[in-house]
Amino acid sequence: MTTESELLATVPTGLFIGGEWRDTEATIDVNDPSRGSVIARIADATPADATAALDAAVNAQESWAATPPRQRGELLRRAFDLLQERADEFALLMTLEMGKPLAESKGEVTYGGEFLRWFSEEAVRIVGRYGTNPEGTGTTIVSQHPVGPCFLITPWNFPLAMATRKIAPALAAGCTVVVKPATLTPLTTLYFAKLLEDAGVPAGVVNVITSSHTGEISSAIIDDPRLRKLSFTGSTPVGQKLIAQSAKNVLRTSMELGGNAPFVVFDDADLDKAVEGALAAKFRNIGQACTAANRFIVHESVAEEFGRRVTERVTAMRVGRGTDDGVTIGPLIDGKAVAKATELVSDAVDKGASVLAGGGAIEGDGTFYQPTVLADVPESANILREEIFGPVLAITTFSDEDEAVRLANNTEYGLVSYVFTQDLARGHRMIQRLATGMMGLNAGVISNASAPFGGVKQSGIGREGGFEGIHEYLSTKYTMIPA
Repeated sequence: MTTESELLATVPTGLFIGGEWRDTEATIDVNDPSRGSVIARIADATPADATAALDAAVNAQESWAATPPRQRGELLRRAFDLLQERADEFALLMTLEMGKPLAESKGEVTYGGEFLRWFSEEAVRIVGRYGTNPEGTGTTIVSQHPVGPCFLITPWNFPLAMATRKIAPALAAGCTVVVKPATLTPLTTLYFAKLLEDAGVPAGVVNVITSSHTGEISSAIIDDPRLRKLSFTGSTPVGQKLIAQSAKNVLRTSMELGGNAPFVVFDDADLDKAVEGALAAKFRNIGQACTAANRFIVHESVAEEFGRRVTERVTAMRVGRGTDDGVTIGPLIDGKAVAKATELVSDAVDKGASVLAGGGAIEGDGTFYQPTVLADVPESANILREEIFGPVLAITTFSDEDEAVRLANNTEYGLVSYVFTQDLARGHRMIQRLATGMMGLNAGVISNASAPFGGVKQSGIGREGGFEGIHEYLSTKYTMIPA
């Protein structure tokens, strides 16, 4: 078994540009949030480095686009196989830099790998159409082509899966990429770039830059007219700024932004399944997921029993360093996350909510927050309007279906919703009535590489995964041939 120090010694710390690893004069500290200690120092790119990365992607674009789809697919499949071989190392690395329990990191390796496997198969299924036009005056040909060099900005909370979810379809489609991982958790992406290098990705097809000057770096790339695609996962305010920046060159954009997921429990729900679904939807990744259930909207007739059952389970959760046996709740990513959770819980309690479990930060090393359950949360509480990104389960109640729908839709976000009911007709009505891009019907975990991931309203634009995912990186061309 590889030790922590042995693993960290093998992780690249430079920029990956044009198939070469480059050091920089300035560096960035990467911290272990469970201890607050520095575990690595990595390169800190300048705008000139960003331009060099785009240069490499542009130079490699034509040859990569001309690479047969089967070869592109087989390369992604080799990357998938290598990831399975190195699964333990990737899982440990994620736990060290992000904090999630090791079991969850292993789950992310499985999930992230599926995007490599899925899009290795999709690379050879890029199709168009051919036929006589309605007037009979000519032939219509519709073909799909790589959109061109792409800039991919990934978040800190799923450092492997968010990278594979963007890189795999881009490469399958024939696009080259520049990847900017989050400054808080860059090591997993750098280690993945090394894996791609080992898998045989040609120089310049994948480039990775890390920087503490994200705005300057992003502007240098986005403002360059050679860039043709921008994909971002992160907060809605940052996404809005990037959309505005991308307008200058009319870039294709994919935006996976914030969420405020409702978790609706009707009076006829199977409470055993609802509780299991709630724990999965809320506490996965320590609550630090855009798909995390944010508002538990529970029918007034079952709210007390639901609260009792989830509280019993939450109080049994073990908090600690993600590498320790039996730990189910690791640290939050940094002190700002702890402060935000504290502020939202305090506001809810001040406005009348009751604390059934937890309710505060944990003193000592690391950035830990108690797994928390709040009941009787009033509609005026900020915790029902703002994304929590922490292990806090907030329960509010409703009396009828229309009220449940109103509460669920009362947000500018629309990423995912969760509904628990045994009434099939009601379930179908919720599919129609809830304004979200995804929905779990009697399910607390829904993400899958074969399904389109994305939201509506201010939760984003475009889809990742599924048959739809590769089309985000393709441009449609229509050709007319006279009869």
